[in-house]
Amino acid sequence: MASITKRGSTWQYCVSRIVDGRYKPIRKGGFRTKKEASVAAAQIEADIAQGLIYIKKDISFARYFLEWFRTYKMDVGTITLNSYQATYNKILSYFNETPIQKVTKRDYQIFLNGLGEINAKDTNRKLNGYIRTCIKEAIEEGLIKNDFTRNVTISGTSGKKSSNKYLDYTSSQLLLQDLHKNIERGIENIMLILALSTGLRYGELIGLCINDLDFKNNRIRVLRQWKYKEGGGFGSLKTEKSERTVSIDKMTMLALKKHLITVKDNPANVHNLVFFEPASDISVISNDRLNNALRSILKRLNIKPLITVHGLRHTHSSILLYKGVSILYVSERLGHSNIDITTSTYAHVLKELRERDSKQANDIFEHLLIV
Repeated sequence: MASITKRGSTWQYCVSRIVDGRYKPIRKGGFRTKKEASVAAAQIEADIAQGLIYIKKDISFARYFLEWFRTYKMDVGTITLNSYQATYNKILSYFNETPIQKVTKRDYQIFLNGLGEINAKDTNRKLNGYIRTCIKEAIEEGLIKNDFTRNVTISGTSGKKSSNKYLDYTSSQLLLQDLHKNIERGIENIMLILALSTGLRYGELIGLCINDLDFKNNRIRVLRQWKYKEGGGFGSLKTEKSERTVSIDKMTMLALKKHLITVKDNPANVHNLVFFEPASDISVISNDRLNNALRSILKRLNIKPLITVHGLRHTHSSILLYKGVSILYVSERLGHSNIDITTSTYAHVLKELRERDSKQANDIFEHLLIV
């Protein structure tokens, strides 16, 4: 018979079970009410009675991670999927066929320490996040009991400073004005204008189709990305939240309208791409070419740091936050899967805003005392 106990604010069940003469109970917690735990326990007992609960044999850490992400993470974008595959390769290289049941916290920490000597800290933090989610699932399945990823130390090189990833407000203004002034110089300029004024990812930018542009309401629909790393063709967005509608200023929409004259009637543009480039092997301007164009302009304007096109996404977001736009809206505009990603990505900006808001809060109450 199952026992139901309360742990903190939630309930858990423990179903008794004897396997090969040894006591191996099945436990699961996190239920909001005692009744929910009892119902779940009853189902487990029924499954045991029908032989539906089997003994999970040892499975290698690498194999389990591979099966896990191929089962639960196949709806993510190609780039993210490649990150899961790279994580699997690292696990396999270090742990080989070591069963997940045999991996200790010390083993895992040594694994992370080794990666810390060769990778950036942000890269290792992301890798640990993937593995940590996987291990939680292994615990839920009853495959292992302890979370060996809990409270580990993430190390690695510092990478770029936050301040080197985006432009300040004055530099952004200078860049945007120059881009509009020289918009006839090439397709790169209008692409850079849109990247700065919308915060779109490069893949989203080149994946825009002509019918995604809504000139009546001054907005664009982000529905897909172009698979530039695979030689072209449409692909799904990074996350579900990446599908969104983004409002755009009138000047940028006018620039887009003028640009469409050069591509909308081109018979070679079979996909109706906004930024179609017939001379390109992938039908669009490459990321390297666009980065080179941006850096050339920044050098001419004597603007530092020399950021990438992705840095324009960070610049866009930082400007909005500095100007008091809510972080919830910024998160939605960027297409982040949740607001926590926005908060962690722009922690440096939020810290400065917090200091500004703290002073403003004090000033408000000081003015209340002025008669």
